[in-house]
Amino acid sequence: MIRRALVAAALTATALVALPAGSAQARICALGHQCVTTYYSDSTGTQVVGGRFEGCDGSFYEWGVRTVHKDWSETPCS
Repeated sequence: MIRRALVAAALTATALVALPAGSAQARICALGHQCVTTYYSDSTGTQVVGGRFEGCDGSFYEWGVRTVHKDWSETPCS
């Protein structure tokens, strides 16, 4: 019984380590702010491959692809 529990725990731990990471997620824009996220192809930040704009009225526009290499800015609405 203990051996079975140990094997199950080992398999669970292995599965958690082996799972691929999820897609890159954008930060949540605070209420009353306008936000811009720019996604780059790699850590050099020289080639833009996607972006997201979130307006003060709650609208948003998204294009391209999301990556882990990103720049994010938040500006208060007036």
